[in-house]
Amino acid sequence: MIGVFMAALDNGIISAALTTINTSFEVSPTQGSWGITLYALGMAVTTPIVGKLADRYGRKKLFLIEVAIFTIGSIAVALSPTFSFFLAARLLQALGGGGIFIIASSHVLSTVAKERQGSMLGMLGGMNGIASLLGPNIGSFLIDWTGNWHWLFLINAPIGIGLVILGITSLQETKGHQLSKIDFLGITLLSLSILSVMFALNNLSTGNLLESMLHLSVFGLLVLAVLLFALLIWVEKRNEMGTEFDPILPYSLLKKPTFTLTMIMGLLTGTFIGSIIFIPSFAQQILGVSAAKSGYWMTPLALAAGIGAGGGGVLVDKRGAIPTLVLSGIISIIGFIGLAFTDTKTMFILFSTFAGIGFGFFLGAPLTVLTSNAAGEQKGSAIGTLSVARQIGLTLSPTIFATFIQNGFGQLGRIIPEKLQVIGIDPTQIPTEFRGQMERLAGAEDLQTAVSIIPDPQIQQALLEAFAEAAHAAYQPIYLFTAVAALLIIVIVVAFQRRFKKDEEQEGTAA
Repeated sequence: MIGVFMAALDNGIISAALTTINTSFEVSPTQGSWGITLYALGMAVTTPIVGKLADRYGRKKLFLIEVAIFTIGSIAVALSPTFSFFLAARLLQALGGGGIFIIASSHVLSTVAKERQGSMLGMLGGMNGIASLLGPNIGSFLIDWTGNWHWLFLINAPIGIGLVILGITSLQETKGHQLSKIDFLGITLLSLSILSVMFALNNLSTGNLLESMLHLSVFGLLVLAVLLFALLIWVEKRNEMGTEFDPILPYSLLKKPTFTLTMIMGLLTGTFIGSIIFIPSFAQQILGVSAAKSGYWMTPLALAAGIGAGGGGVLVDKRGAIPTLVLSGIISIIGFIGLAFTDTKTMFILFSTFAGIGFGFFLGAPLTVLTSNAAGEQKGSAIGTLSVARQIGLTLSPTIFATFIQNGFGQLGRIIPEKLQVIGIDPTQIPTEFRGQMERLAGAEDLQTAVSIIPDPQIQQALLEAFAEAAHAAYQPIYLFTAVAALLIIVIVVAFQRRFKKDEEQEGTAA
């Protein structure tokens, strides 16, 4: 749990220090964003590969190696003399952090009695979710406290060293089945396919999403990813027919409907995390919270996610994964639809708590259990693939959501004149420079400052109402989109519950 928390924390903690780091290395915000992008890429590529290697060579051994690599990478990031070194160190850190959650989940499935696995997986998922949500807040606190961004990464060193020592003395070794040779060709094809998808998503433009999708840097890379994955399937099918290689992604899993369905659900849950990223800006622009305090409004959702992950795990043990997923979907729909129409702080706390509980349920045990049931002995690689599917959803959804926000606030040019006309004022009386400033506003604090220069209280109120309407138009689609994703998960689970139950029965017989 400590290892999972440490690795997940660094997925978001850097966001609080991006401006400081960019200034430190004298790079642009666009260049600085590669510190996040490379970490996401490294995690996505490493996750399924390490899951497979852990099945083969031992989960304890790979866990200790991953923690050691992550710790060395963290120290290298903190001591980076140049920006290029910093990026290389972030990639090394990701190669270490990518497998920790997967190995931990596989370890639970291999060492804990089936009737307690849900609770354990729920706690791991809770740690993963809470760390991801609290990362920006913890990062801000450490920078305020120390005045130095290097401590965001140096703090991992004593934790990592302690984990290695305790892991050597306390963890028991477990392995999956073992064949003669490692599937290096499969590893290469899988890595290149994932990299192509991640780079394509990274090249999407929030300003013009549909047009950017037709660009060679997006469409071409996606086509390349499909071709590489098709070649991977052909290679893995040949590997599984013989005994020479141990396939990195078994063909028997790929052609299994329940495995494919859990991957789709994993991708959909990635959109949950993507929508939660916008909570601070939502609090700032809808609720009027200051920019300095907006991050703290993640707290109710983060705490609720931890409760949901733990409670969802217990529910999986008692009722099974399918009823838990249905309940998770219902709670999430209530929470995210409520957030879409929230305009007060009390409503926000209520519905963000619902959304957090539902999100925690999804992030914890149910999907992992369904994936494990479908995977048979290939648990490590299967859970790793689930994590990659979730990561792709997390990478894609913020781009879509940023487009929603841009379109929403783009309506200010229409809404402002309408509001002014309602109170009998000619919109042409407002200076052109001010109207342009209104359309470029990034936060509620900026709005208050801009509006305060207008002496007429009626105009001030009209402008505030215009901004509130545009803000709702910007954020409502995000949370309605997420609610639809939760509904799709319910539909999938209900429609295919017989197949999922058959997997569960076969897994129980095998156990």
